[in-house]
Amino acid sequence: MAKLLRDPQLEALVRELNDVDGATDEARAVSAWPSSVPEGNALETLLIEVAQRGASDLLIVAGAPPVFRIGGRLSRTADAPLANDDIHNLLAGVITGRVREKLESDGSADFSLRLGRPATEDDRRAWRFRVNVHRQRGTLAASIRALPTEIPTISQLRLPASLAELVKPQRGMVLVCGPTGSGKSTTLAALVGEVNRTEARHIITIEDPIEYEHRNAKSIIEQVEIGRDAPSFAASLRASLRQDPDVILVGEMRDLETVATALTAAETGHLILSTLHTSDAAQAIHRIVDVFPPVQQTQIRQQLALSLNAIVVQHLIPRSDNQGRAVAVEVLLANNAVRNHIRNEKLQNLATEITLGKRQGMISLEDSLAGLVREGLVTAEDARVRASRPDELDSLLRGSR
Repeated sequence: MAKLLRDPQLEALVRELNDVDGATDEARAVSAWPSSVPEGNALETLLIEVAQRGASDLLIVAGAPPVFRIGGRLSRTADAPLANDDIHNLLAGVITGRVREKLESDGSADFSLRLGRPATEDDRRAWRFRVNVHRQRGTLAASIRALPTEIPTISQLRLPASLAELVKPQRGMVLVCGPTGSGKSTTLAALVGEVNRTEARHIITIEDPIEYEHRNAKSIIEQVEIGRDAPSFAASLRASLRQDPDVILVGEMRDLETVATALTAAETGHLILSTLHTSDAAQAIHRIVDVFPPVQQTQIRQQLALSLNAIVVQHLIPRSDNQGRAVAVEVLLANNAVRNHIRNEKLQNLATEITLGKRQGMISLEDSLAGLVREGLVTAEDARVRASRPDELDSLLRGSR
């Protein structure tokens, strides 16, 4: 048999492709998913400014200069409006591999980034960022959120101290709800931090992407990032049940399989923490039930009534002194009456149960908003916009005069 001739140029090309694509699936995943902003990139300059100005978000949209969100309000830079080519140049260093594939197939992609080096030694508020790259009007755009490096506590967030009790049970489901940008992920991080400081438990977080990086204290914490470590929430959640967890954080319950697995896990001895994009507790229950076909919904109501521990709904409101934002919360605890209303589809009664359950630790959104107005933290007008029942808020405010 003739011996094959070696072609050095061809071998060099194969080695180069292997280096780029990865000799293994793990290597491919690492090389195809961005992790840090290339030094000297124009995006790095903007992200450093995000951290220095204490901004929560950076918006990059064609036809407008970069826009920061500071204290809940938008602040335009004095830069010239960005053209589509400018945005391509800004994002060129981070739109690679899987990000490009997902952007082309879905029209948007989520991932996390970190700065390769600090801008100053004394400002470490935000060196990690959650990025959403998407298309609009045929152009690229990006929404970038700053992720603080320190895990906040419940008291630092000015949340009710009673929320610490929500992570004491060994099983069940706790939902943190609210509109986009209301701080749900931050509250979940504080709840995980509470467990980590006080109890020896095995915690698994499943996120897209990872927002807060936890360090082991009393607990052992594993953090799974969708796209990098697992293909989907449902797949990762199923796998996590075989990994001996005590607490599972599911960043978002987006589909039937994830919701069904989470409910089963909550029933079978796991504490499940998750989020939903809803503005009140009744909507959260509707959202979970409506994921399923009608023939299954009665069964799901029974499961949810058994497994639900609490629903926390929160809103972030710009402070009247322009010094950041204040949080208003609604807390529904799943007592026997609440469980019966869920089973019997009488969700309109949940507001009454919250009012009756104040001694148990329940809090109505209107009570929380009224308290912020009395403290002078937010204006009555801003509070009224967020209230589910503005008339009740007005009554509470009149009674406090």
